[in-house]
Amino acid sequence: MRMNDGSGYVIAAVLSLLAALTIMPGTALAQSENRSSDTYKEDEIVREAGDFFGGVSEGLADAVHDVFEDYGEPNAYIKGEEASGAFVIGLRYGQGDLVMKNGTRRTVYWQGPSAGWDFGGNAVKVFTLVYNLPNGDAIYQRFPGVEGSAYLVGGIGINYQQRDDIVLAPMRSGVGIRLGASVGYLKYTKSREWLPF
Repeated sequence: MRMNDGSGYVIAAVLSLLAALTIMPGTALAQSENRSSDTYKEDEIVREAGDFFGGVSEGLADAVHDVFEDYGEPNAYIKGEEASGAFVIGLRYGQGDLVMKNGTRRTVYWQGPSAGWDFGGNAVKVFTLVYNLPNGDAIYQRFPGVEGSAYLVGGIGINYQQRDDIVLAPMRSGVGIRLGASVGYLKYTKSREWLPF
């Protein structure tokens, strides 16, 4: 049976369309998976933070859950240690490793002043969730504290810092006595700096 030239083109077009529709859902799914793999899931962060702090406690899981409720899935985290002290004027120094979901890693130092009704000192481990970081070098700048964001969940201290669209959520757990409320910023740098300003 012979088909005329016009019907052959129509059949070829229909077959091409069916093939494209069959392939597209798989492609869309792969693109969706790539987008979701750019950020950390809550259970990944609880596991990483638990390993870092030395065990997953209910308090840590609650703290992570609170941050996820506020900001969603981070695309990076920093794990490190810091020491701080204050007598009205405070200073904070730390160092750690930035780990982005895309595999980028950077060594990070931070330091900063604070002022307010603040007394005492502490040495802590810090696990910071990082949101909307476009690349590893974008961490190297000053991040002011978000006013009124400091709170305690299950023994983990949390506060937020923000610069433009980049949000940091440091979670601290450690020893020492530090009482009060203060305002300030942290400056993240590539190398240690002793002047906190």
